[in-house]
Amino acid sequence: MKHAEFYSIIIPTYNERENLPILIWLIEHYLKEINHEIIIIDDGSPDGTELVALELEKLYGKNKIIFKQRGKKLGLGTAYIYALGFAKGDFVILMDGDLSHHPKFILQFIKKQKERNYDIITGSRYIAHGGVYGWDMKRKIISRGANLLTQILLDPKVSDLTGSFRLYKKICLEKLIRSCHSKGYVFQMEMMVMAKKFQMTIGEVPITFVDRFYGESKLGGNEILQFIKGLYKLVIYS
Repeated sequence: MKHAEFYSIIIPTYNERENLPILIWLIEHYLKEINHEIIIIDDGSPDGTELVALELEKLYGKNKIIFKQRGKKLGLGTAYIYALGFAKGDFVILMDGDLSHHPKFILQFIKKQKERNYDIITGSRYIAHGGVYGWDMKRKIISRGANLLTQILLDPKVSDLTGSFRLYKKICLEKLIRSCHSKGYVFQMEMMVMAKKFQMTIGEVPITFVDRFYGESKLGGNEILQFIKGLYKLVIYS
């Protein structure tokens, strides 16, 4: 069954040379009946991600893979803003480039969105049939604790505020990005806070989040500190 809607999948990358070919293959495998494009925004990866992305662009065609590189790490928020300038889709899907977000869930996002014409569909690790695999207990406690804290302080009306696997109507995403000021991981939280403020409709789909196969996690002490600072600002100004 062919779908008339067109979907732009945005994948920010940094040092994802090993993961990117597998991820693109999985997207193409599961979305073969869906009209889509894949926009890869790389922040100057020193591991050769650029060369891999360029080969993928040749392999699948520039109408399917749009690769853009920036000179250095500038943050998730600015990567999404930059990518939107190239997106042709009616809907935009944001996902990580490290294989932690399985493309098979995109089909469920699309189905859920159509049920009630939702403005946003967000993947949740914290509802029935969702989960996290491959994390040690410390990482799970940090993630669950951060999510619980944000639920208490911000009441965002979604179960997984710190997740980043989502589908947006493009017009809604553009409005949210114009209204958000956070960077890094806090950007994802602010998007949901602003969506609540604008009374956008949000549906949730359970996902299983799997820790990266290759490369190193980008979550460190600095990211945790930025999360705490960002959450404080959101509580003060929301």
